Amino acid sequence: MLLYKWWHYSSPSSSCSFNFLLLSSFFIIMTLFGRISTEIGVHSTAEKWYNLFAKSLHDVQHLTDSVHGTQLHQGEDWHHHETIKHWTYKIDGKVVKCHEKIESIDEEKKTIYYKLFGEDIDHRFKVFNLVFQAIDKENGGAIIKWTIEYEKLNEEVHPPYGYIEYLHNCTRDIDGNLVKA
Repeated sequence: MLLYKWWHYSSPSSSCSFNFLLLSSFFIIMTLFGRISTEIGVHSTAEKWYNLFAKSLHDVQHLTDSVHGTQLHQGEDWHHHETIKHWTYKIDGKVVKCHEKIESIDEEKKTIYYKLFGEDIDHRFKVFNLVFQAIDKENGGAIIKWTIEYEKLNEEVHPPYGYIEYLHNCTRDIDGNLVKA
């Protein structure tokens, strides 16, 4: 919207080619940014889910076969904002590696903001942020909401739908294990 207003009000000329050029740029920019999310109903409580991701993130690799491994890359504490973790997992049948760090945590809303970068992520995306939120349901259980905010390197890169499917499947696996615990 901001780009559209700039184009509309700042155009020094009303020539068709100039307006078309700016409008084309607007649409190209819009297709590079995206936000996708999924919500999954789970049996475990929001508190249990939040505690897993806020305080026991290293245990996730033991609760789903979708995570092949994770280790500390930089830092000494899994949950410190400056700590960088290295993850290996499978997306769309392909082994993928990346680094991750926690950007911020909102305890009240049971929300954690992650930044994913490096290795396979940087080959396709300029920005790749992951938001985890655990929401209580009135009748027990919770809703787990995953949101991916991204900026693709170019138009040929597909939106990260495989990541949403991966997160959905991991959530199912993890919930089965959390219910047993």
